[in-house]
Amino acid sequence: MRGMEHLRQSPTDEGFVQDPYPFYRTARALGDFVFWEDYGLPMAVTHEAVMAVMKSRDLGREIPADKSKPVPEGLEPFYRLEAHSMLEREPPAHTRLRRHVLRGFTTSRIQSLAPEISQIADALIDRMPSGEFDLLEYFARPLPVQVIARLLGAPEDMAPQMLAWSNAMVAMYQARRSTEIEAAAAKAALEFADFMASHIDTRRKTPANDLITDLIAAEESGDALSTDELIATCILLMNAGHEATVHSLGNAVRHIAGHARRDEALAPSHVAIAVEECLRFDPPLHMFTRHVYRPVSIMGHRFEPGDKIGCLLGSACHDDAIWPDSERFDPFRDPIPNAAFGAGIHFCVGAPLARLEMQIALPILFSRAKDLRIVRPPRVANLYHFRGLERLDVLCC
Repeated sequence: MRGMEHLRQSPTDEGFVQDPYPFYRTARALGDFVFWEDYGLPMAVTHEAVMAVMKSRDLGREIPADKSKPVPEGLEPFYRLEAHSMLEREPPAHTRLRRHVLRGFTTSRIQSLAPEISQIADALIDRMPSGEFDLLEYFARPLPVQVIARLLGAPEDMAPQMLAWSNAMVAMYQARRSTEIEAAAAKAALEFADFMASHIDTRRKTPANDLITDLIAAEESGDALSTDELIATCILLMNAGHEATVHSLGNAVRHIAGHARRDEALAPSHVAIAVEECLRFDPPLHMFTRHVYRPVSIMGHRFEPGDKIGCLLGSACHDDAIWPDSERFDPFRDPIPNAAFGAGIHFCVGAPLARLEMQIALPILFSRAKDLRIVRPPRVANLYHFRGLERLDVLCC
């Protein structure tokens, strides 16, 4: 685009997957926006530009009617869920859906999960094998999916299957997307929707103290929450409620395990600050996009209706203008609001829960496994726009 430096970098290149931060640093040196040729999109790269884009009401997630394309054959189950997803809607539909969810995601309900999070973490640690093992498999993956299942009121014995469905669907947002991934996502979306519809029917007959029951009550109160919206919302919360936390836990352990002041950083009086630095230093999501609805100027750049803008959250979180010496992991850094969970009306509703899980799980892990050490350099999985590890091999002496 005019007035914007152009850069080229494959998001699936191995060097970039393992360490995208040098590319981000190069991009920020060129201005608030660059044009990433591999995506064919202008990208906000500084903290200020990313926040401006994400908070602007002249942009949004919902695809403008004149830019929408026919759903590819075979992908109808996946896009049927997306059509009713809070994540892909704008006001007034987004406002209505988010209002219902926030009624269940209250501060008191989230805080009430603290004892259960502790219980789940302890039980997972009890089942860890002796010798070397993958901490993701035994701790970082099962913990968040069990927590969100309890919050929603979904059967915990279905957690492994729901995790598999979720992983298949989330792959649609990754740069490595292929026809095989699309087919797997469509199959998972169909099966997940059928399961959730059946479980919602069960909850209609036997209400409980959970989020699904709360959403059903909103549907039945005449507040225009359709069954399709109910199913899509439950699946979105299940997917989003664990995906970011799995990556965040793995990334956090990777960076904090060998820190000289680890125990001090994870002390009750300080752990919230340490978690914020973990999220800033290696955020679980690195890019989000927005559609332009009305002519708008941001940081000296003009955008027109129909344009699409990318927000590089991972770059924003390493902006030296906000965090001096940003490439250094410092769990004692003064916390400044970062872009790890987005901003604006689409700020992640599950962010408080993710933070609480990390604030509880990390101290428990390192207090019970004081000698835990990473036995080989972890590799980042080819998941961009997400950032998480393939595995995290550890040894508890």
